[in-house]
Amino acid sequence: MSLLEWLAVVVVLLSVYALVKRYETRLVLFTAGFFLCLVSLQPLEALNSFAKSMTNSSLVMAICSSMGFAFIATYTKSDRCLVHYLASPIRGLGIFLIPICTAITFVINIAIPSAAGCAAAVGSTLIPVMLRAGIKPAGAAAAVMGGTIGSYLSPGTSHNPFVADMAGIDVMDFIAYHAPWSLMCGAFVVVGVLVVCFLLGDHKGDSDAQAHVTQKDDDFKPSVIKAIMPVVPIALLVTGNLWVPAIKMGVAQAMVVGAVVTLLVSIALDRTNPQEFSKQFFNGMGKGYADVMGIIIAAGVFAAGLRATGLIDSFVDVLKHSNDIARWGGSLGPWLMGTITGSGDAATMAFNEAVTPHAPEFGMEIKSLGALAFLTGALGRTMSPIAGAMVVVSGIAMANPIEVAKRTALPCTAATIALALFMV
Repeated sequence: MSLLEWLAVVVVLLSVYALVKRYETRLVLFTAGFFLCLVSLQPLEALNSFAKSMTNSSLVMAICSSMGFAFIATYTKSDRCLVHYLASPIRGLGIFLIPICTAITFVINIAIPSAAGCAAAVGSTLIPVMLRAGIKPAGAAAAVMGGTIGSYLSPGTSHNPFVADMAGIDVMDFIAYHAPWSLMCGAFVVVGVLVVCFLLGDHKGDSDAQAHVTQKDDDFKPSVIKAIMPVVPIALLVTGNLWVPAIKMGVAQAMVVGAVVTLLVSIALDRTNPQEFSKQFFNGMGKGYADVMGIIIAAGVFAAGLRATGLIDSFVDVLKHSNDIARWGGSLGPWLMGTITGSGDAATMAFNEAVTPHAPEFGMEIKSLGALAFLTGALGRTMSPIAGAMVVVSGIAMANPIEVAKRTALPCTAATIALALFMV
């Protein structure tokens, strides 16, 4: 390895340290990438990568429209209505509340792809239900946290359009490809969290937790019609791609249709102000660009820096000689980074931007390596005590995040190993 490549290794390690210390993700990735391009005497590579990522039409359309729809689902309380009606039939099931709540969270996370947003919406309803049933706080929080990998199957999750665009396939085709593996991960977590909670005695009751459960219900009035709204875009996409080609449409189009239907329903039921509704939708789009596209753009600059130093070429040369190295590197790397940084996005985006396009050179498909990285990265985040969603569910349950992470760690680790062994 050259001196520049060793410098790149040092910068990567410093970047990991900065992410662990919770420095701003976009700043860390951009600074590291731009610095590496500068010392490689190729500063324009960083700027060109920045500009190229800013205008990636397929990503911008899918991510921003999905975030816009997520904002109006929260604004109209449609997400709370969905959670309310899914939670109603399960009260009084004892320890079996744990796997059912995990499964419910998994399903809702498809419609509300933000892990932290889903954890807040679902946790505020399901965690008190479990606490009242005698489930200990850490077990109740783990049940909801484990389900926050359901966004695997959401077309609004940034990784789905990102890898699909890289592989040159439709977003829904990519989701269909990894759906069996995503459902396998869901099964690992549903069963695994139940087993761990049973072994730790989380079902034996916690009178202190039950005493502290409060009914935080302001003026919320559930509506069956509003509960259907969060699944309208997904229903359109699935129906159009599988059964009715005449209504086949892209992610952005489906999100806009969903928003229009939600607006009409909200006007009819709540006399919602269309002007405020519009502001919420476009605020969500802006948030999607700032938070999600921002990480993608910064990850692109970081990858450009690694390419400029030659480190990516050296890494690809190593992978060419061993499919096993690629398999374990593409799984354990994002998983470990997700665990120690609390984010499955930063490391996964950087890996998929820098390494995944070279997958054919070492005997793999882009879609398989890209899916492997993003699935395992999310599993790492789900067992991280410093993840945003973990903090949310722990706060609602008044539990120690470390205790919650103990309950999700084993199933997430087992799912990661299974993916590495069998997915590619």
